[in-house]
Amino acid sequence: MNRKPHVRRRAAVKPTDRRPGLGFLPRLVCLATRLLSALTLVSALAGSVVAAASTVGYAAPTPDPNAPPTPTVTSLDQVVNNIRAWLFGILLAVATLFLTIGGLRLMWANGDPGEAEKGKAALKSAAIGYCLALLAPLIVTIVGSWVA
Repeated sequence: MNRKPHVRRRAAVKPTDRRPGLGFLPRLVCLATRLLSALTLVSALAGSVVAAASTVGYAAPTPDPNAPPTPTVTSLDQVVNNIRAWLFGILLAVATLFLTIGGLRLMWANGDPGEAEKGKAALKSAAIGYCLALLAPLIVTIVGSWVA
């Protein structure tokens, strides 16, 4: 008997079963989100390695209980610089969080317009956060001039 080999046919895919393709901007946001997450993980690991390596067990001299305490901040400029650094870091962290959330929402929207709008709103919040982080030195300088 001469039989033809069995050919498996693919099942017909309904148009509703396919996930719609991502456009250029969502793909770019998805890539940036993944890259930012990887960079955050690498920097956290590097920071922990450096912190672990720098804690060498040297004996510190015992402080004199009768000595006056040494001030850690000697001027208003140092206080303003410390506030500026903290403000910049917090705004940068929150903006990065919103960028990640917005990218994930856009990536997993699956054609849901409500979820896509939430993702776009999170990306707008991230952009505002990054702009405020860049303006943090100016804002702190203005407030410092009011105080001084």
